[in-house]
Amino acid sequence: MNRYTGKTLEEVLSKIAAEKDCDPSEIKYNVLEESKHLFGIGNSVTIEAYTKQDVKDFIFDYLGVYFSELNQGVSIEIITGDDDYKVILEGENNAILIGKGGQNLRALSMVLRAALNNTFKERIDVQLDVGHYREDKYRRIKKAAMFEAKKVQRSHIDVALDPMSADERKVIHEHLKGMHNIKTESEGEDKNRHLVIKYVENEE
Repeated sequence: MNRYTGKTLEEVLSKIAAEKDCDPSEIKYNVLEESKHLFGIGNSVTIEAYTKQDVKDFIFDYLGVYFSELNQGVSIEIITGDDDYKVILEGENNAILIGKGGQNLRALSMVLRAALNNTFKERIDVQLDVGHYREDKYRRIKKAAMFEAKKVQRSHIDVALDPMSADERKVIHEHLKGMHNIKTESEGEDKNRHLVIKYVENEE
């Protein structure tokens, strides 16, 4: 992250906003140093700050270098949300980028998240996809989970799903959240970590 110094925090944020052509409310920052003096003479504040565009630029540069070293031509599209980033890759061979069962995609996602978190010193929510592979997979697992949840509603018997990654479990948690008489819990360790769809009685 870049460092900025000014007399007041408002002044520094206004300076960054003008430089980055954004609203001051869009700037994420950490105050590093602040000194206040009588009558405001000699006041100063130093912050580390970044914007969504800084994150997007980092992702483009990081992945650009990564794929250049692998000698692979890959197009990169970044879609920004309120507090998240969706990165869609299209390569000469998407199957290689995805890997068996999505292994290469998951590994690259972990590396990118670690680089972002280390650079911006906080957790950046980023989802990496290749040719909408992850999006299609999420659609399939949500459909399958809903089918199982309806079975649990009828039978009152809990169902344990196959082991899956943390992001896939999160998708199902969110998809079934609020469903009548249903709750989801993660159980197991490491590669055996899986989701259990449970029946719950109505709360009085």
